[in-house]
Amino acid sequence: MNTMQDVRAFVAEKTLAVAGLSRDEKSFSARACAELRTKGYKLYPVNPNAATIGGEKCYPSVGALPGKVGGVLVFTPPAHTEKVVREAVAAGIRRIWIQQGAASPEALRFCADNKLPAVTKQCILMYAEPVASFHAFHRWVKKLFGGLPR
Repeated sequence: MNTMQDVRAFVAEKTLAVAGLSRDEKSFSARACAELRTKGYKLYPVNPNAATIGGEKCYPSVGALPGKVGGVLVFTPPAHTEKVVREAVAAGIRRIWIQQGAASPEALRFCADNKLPAVTKQCILMYAEPVASFHAFHRWVKKLFGGLPR
């Protein structure tokens, strides 16, 4: 279960791996990363099918990252998410954000079994400050109807 403490701890990490970052600049993952960069995040793209994305070096796995990251933001297809989460744990990363649409029962079970404070069913852009436009409105609506983590 998500808690607001887990959400705040994740967004406080300013160096993140982004697993499943798409090469399509119009994709949600690419747009989300562009917005996170404007908010001061240092992001490491992880995609085993790309050498570079958006002119930046891309890494084939979380384990291949050149330095320490505070968390992993997961945009992979659900069939690949458990593998990414396992790689993150093997690399010593305990903060996981599984973006909407990327979760799988196996990945969620692995997180629960290993007591990982994984954030799921939430959009990171609703919490990475400053939150503006559509994401601020979406957060307000979720708060109004009790959909925010406690």
